[in-house]
Amino acid sequence: MIDRYTRPEMGRIWSEENKYRQWLEVELASAEALAETGEVPEEAVQLLRKHASFSVARIQEVEREVRHDVIAFTTVVAESMAAAGHSEASRWLHYGLTSNDVVDTAQALMLRGASEIISKGINSLSDRLKARAFEFKHTVQIGRTHGIHAEPITFGLKLALFYDEIRRNLTRFCAAAEDLRVGKISGAVGTFGHIGPEAEERICRRLGLRPAPIASQVISRDRHANYVSTLALIAAALEKIALEIRHLQRTEVREAEEPFSAGQKGSSAMPHKRNPVTAEQICGLARVVRANAQAAFENVALWHERDISHSSVERIILPDSTILVDYMLSKTEWLIGGLRVNPARMQKNLELTKGLVFSGQLLLDLAAAGMLREDAYRVVQAHAMQAWDQDGDFRAAIEADSQIAKYLNKRQISESFSVSRQLGNVDQIFERVFQPA
Repeated sequence: MIDRYTRPEMGRIWSEENKYRQWLEVELASAEALAETGEVPEEAVQLLRKHASFSVARIQEVEREVRHDVIAFTTVVAESMAAAGHSEASRWLHYGLTSNDVVDTAQALMLRGASEIISKGINSLSDRLKARAFEFKHTVQIGRTHGIHAEPITFGLKLALFYDEIRRNLTRFCAAAEDLRVGKISGAVGTFGHIGPEAEERICRRLGLRPAPIASQVISRDRHANYVSTLALIAAALEKIALEIRHLQRTEVREAEEPFSAGQKGSSAMPHKRNPVTAEQICGLARVVRANAQAAFENVALWHERDISHSSVERIILPDSTILVDYMLSKTEWLIGGLRVNPARMQKNLELTKGLVFSGQLLLDLAAAGMLREDAYRVVQAHAMQAWDQDGDFRAAIEADSQIAKYLNKRQISESFSVSRQLGNVDQIFERVFQPA
């Protein structure tokens, strides 16, 4: 992933230096576990732990010759042991292992680190959404369906809805991350041909992983597909939030807008512009993560006990997806935290159609008062369509209608147009969202 979207902590996890550091940790944990069972000399393991090292530049140099990254890595580590005067101990490096015992298990360690960062990001965004939901709990806003004014909501309810979805994403993500917290040290085709299951359990325990119950040469890629698809769901939720802000920032709406700093410029040609560039960026990056999920699904089916077709894909989609979701979470938290909300504009837009948005309540009240529902719908819709086409005053027309007056008096009509009546259950909704049983 390019530096523009890579935050430092996540970037370090996917650095070449850290990748080889995790490979070395798997190698050393394997040697130490085998020493406990007497299969590897204890003294050799101690020397490996003390002196084994590598140089990324040297690994790359060797790989250009041997065209195999794990062989290049073990060659360079063996060189480091020789340089320290302990060549003999290097015989026990990579003992009983195949390349993917190291690669898959180390990848699980890197994904665990990446998942911890993403989990923190989801929790941090959740806290921000919750705080702002309560801030605007009773800030009245028009709800929109199909982009058209529907019935009143509150801006706090909109944020509470986002919060609820983000919390579900956290649950899904934690489960997917836990499903990937597995290693495998079962050999070239998963049969433990050279070291036994007990050794694998010891090695994984040292690394804080669970052993995969069964593997081929690789851990089954349905786990990785599930993980990346969960990241795609997170990205989709962040896009949902960003897209809403983009709509609310439109000039005709102007109910909310993303932060705009003092020295920021919106357009090279139009000085008045304040564009929702961060929200648009989040929406764009979500497309990349979703596309990566498709690639992850393609990786599930491999030839027999393993081919290499998934490897090149994962070198891209696992770092890129976690890096992008981490970046998007940070940007969305910034967006919500600094969101400029305009309650006065929300009120103005609510009143824009002169009561038209209360047609549903009026319909119910007429039916409850004795008018046939079909007749009530016909009468209310006729006034609504006239008000819509002529930009008329819907409420005034209702109050002047003699047919409606037979069923509802002025006080009852006023109740039909009551915002507080429509929003009387906001507190109860908040209790369900933020204080679940």
